[in-house]
Amino acid sequence: MAKDLSLPDPAIILDLIEAFRRSKTMFAAVSLGVFDALNDGPKSLDVLAKHLNADDDALKRLLDGCVGLQLLVRTGEGDYGMTPAAKTYLTSTSPNRFTGYIGYSNSVLWKLWGNLEDAIREGTNRWKQTYGWDSPLFENFFHTPEALREFLMGMHGFGMLSSPVVVNSVDLSRFQTLVDLGGATGHLAIAACQRYVGLKAVLFDLPGALPLAREIIAASGMADRISLVGGDFFSDPLPEGDLIALGRILHDWTEEKIHRLLKRIYDRLPTNGAILIAEKLLLEDYSGPRVAQMQSLNMLTCTEGKERTLSEYEALLQQAGFSDVVGCRTSSVIDVVMATKR
Repeated sequence: MAKDLSLPDPAIILDLIEAFRRSKTMFAAVSLGVFDALNDGPKSLDVLAKHLNADDDALKRLLDGCVGLQLLVRTGEGDYGMTPAAKTYLTSTSPNRFTGYIGYSNSVLWKLWGNLEDAIREGTNRWKQTYGWDSPLFENFFHTPEALREFLMGMHGFGMLSSPVVVNSVDLSRFQTLVDLGGATGHLAIAACQRYVGLKAVLFDLPGALPLAREIIAASGMADRISLVGGDFFSDPLPEGDLIALGRILHDWTEEKIHRLLKRIYDRLPTNGAILIAEKLLLEDYSGPRVAQMQSLNMLTCTEGKERTLSEYEALLQQAGFSDVVGCRTSSVIDVVMATKR
């Protein structure tokens, strides 16, 4: 049958139909321990099937799928081995691993996104519908130190890629002390101190996040310049500093909570102090970038917040009293907004 040349190319539709299968293939391989099993070198299908307690034929399909996704390779002997990207980001022993966030995506976000239609109809997150919880992930999902640690390590992998870009996108040389609110593993504080030798930093986060942050900061060689303080930035006193950073924080919250937090920050900063916001910015007409559009839908399903444009952040900051708002779009998964207290 001849192709109907009057029809548009269906490639994008066909690609999106298959897209979730590619994600789930990677999620399943991480969950089953495929990449960890290959950490010490390539192995045969028989060895892997016994090690992973998996059906030979089904595992072969998964492994071959990972070859097609460029996560695994076949050796000349027919064994399976990892690509450099898989070894760096998909093994549980790598310091740059994404496995925590992949596990969270597989076991939590996957189910929340299954109720996206209801989120669109009602305009609210899906925690109650999916899990029966009234409060968000921060109070429920990370109910063990191990779960919190692995999630933070997943976010650390993203931070190791994005934080150096953030601190190189704006001039921070005039500041003496950076206070990183919700600083997680300290990746932003570390990157800032490495970039600016005269800068000191304070990482402020919930007490449960601090043990891992302390380990990572010590390993970075920055422990003498980065201190840690535990607390809730909505209610506890904020540490003193002339630059306060919020990395992937504001997109979690409602307008009311953002107003409250920004006002607390404004009141804490000295004159000529500044706020640094690290979020992915939507274009002013909301036509992109795709990563921000998808993240905004993700915020709908799992938080109280959303992604915003630069002008929307500018309005929020000006309402809190800030001025001289500037934005910087980067090639990373994070952009930068800065504003000053005059």
